[in-house]
Amino acid sequence: MSRGIKRSPRLFALYVVLRVFVVGVLVAQIFNSNWENVLMCVLTLALFTIPSFLEKRIKIDVPDTLEAIVLFFIFAAEILGEIAGYYVNIKGWDTMLHTANGFLAAAIGLALIDILNREDRFAISLSPVFVAIFAFCFSMTIGVVWEFFEFGMDVALGTDMQKNTIIGDYVDIGLYDTMKDLLVNFLGAAVFSSLGYLYIARRGAGAQGRFVRRFILTKTGESVD
Repeated sequence: MSRGIKRSPRLFALYVVLRVFVVGVLVAQIFNSNWENVLMCVLTLALFTIPSFLEKRIKIDVPDTLEAIVLFFIFAAEILGEIAGYYVNIKGWDTMLHTANGFLAAAIGLALIDILNREDRFAISLSPVFVAIFAFCFSMTIGVVWEFFEFGMDVALGTDMQKNTIIGDYVDIGLYDTMKDLLVNFLGAAVFSSLGYLYIARRGAGAQGRFVRRFILTKTGESVD
């Protein structure tokens, strides 16, 4: 079954609600002269356009489930996490998002290599095991690069993205936070890579295949089976 790029009414409604909320926060931050948060809101609105860009410009079909989760992820990370302070005030918020990142990044990595694997112009035919390993490594690379970014922000701008922690008689400069983030990214990546292996090996058969299909990017008009 192929999927078109037309969004479902529920997904369109989600877009509208989240964008209206972000614009409301943006206006409030302008009145408060909090320009850092203003930029965060602008960044969020820009990130919201990525799925549409992929579908319209690159002709990559983003499943509604994946698109909705990506939108929620961006909103939870930038608006709730950074501006509303959920990273500090809600225990486990950061851990939840890093776990989701590992899962989603593995899904994207698996889909990208699977698209190439099924493309007639490329003389490659990779095994399901290799595709799953690639998806896992892709996700872990994204996780590591993000930790580099957090470290760079802490050093260059004096932020505390890596969360200094008092341990005994000394202050840990983000080591525990970094290791925790990478560990949960590892778990998220491992879960989807395992599911992705079964999906590729069985070509989407069964309930597990139907679940994974909700997270798999495809070329517009291409069958996912």
